[in-house]
Amino acid sequence: MSLYQRFKEEIRQQLKEKLNKKNIHEVPQIEKVIVSMWIWSLVTRKGIKDFSDLEKNLATITGQKPVVVRAKRSVSNFKLREGMPVMLKVTLRWKRAYDFIDRMIKLYLPRVRDFKGISPKKFDGFGNYNYAFLNQTVFPEINPDDIKTPMGVQVNIVTTTDSDEEAKVLMESLWFIFEK
Repeated sequence: MSLYQRFKEEIRQQLKEKLNKKNIHEVPQIEKVIVSMWIWSLVTRKGIKDFSDLEKNLATITGQKPVVVRAKRSVSNFKLREGMPVMLKVTLRWKRAYDFIDRMIKLYLPRVRDFKGISPKKFDGFGNYNYAFLNQTVFPEINPDDIKTPMGVQVNIVTTTDSDEEAKVLMESLWFIFEK
């Protein structure tokens, strides 16, 4: 049974009772997961124009083709010009988001060096959680020999609640381990 099915059938009802919600639709859930890589430093410092290997790696991790986000305006201090590539990102929704979270909990986080749990301080105040993998080698889908440019991967988990406390309860019910 996938995490999405388990959430719909079991976890959602448990959360309703735990959070004292009257309606099942008030229960917080994962709205989307945004997986991204910042590439503007490669463009400005090293002058790299081809990001096909990074796009391929991100597509392998998420199962979707990434979108190239370009700069909206120029910033001279960062040597950034309007229209330059800044980031690669993928937005996962519904079942794909829950599948990615399931893989993140079971495969990716245990491969992080000295992992003691995720920090409870990474909530943004609106019920969303941000986590950064420092390199791509934690993803078993990617062969470490194929990584030409080591880059970090940012994961943003967007929930339907505005409360960090409810979002934390949601993530704990999805088996996230928080630091003590």
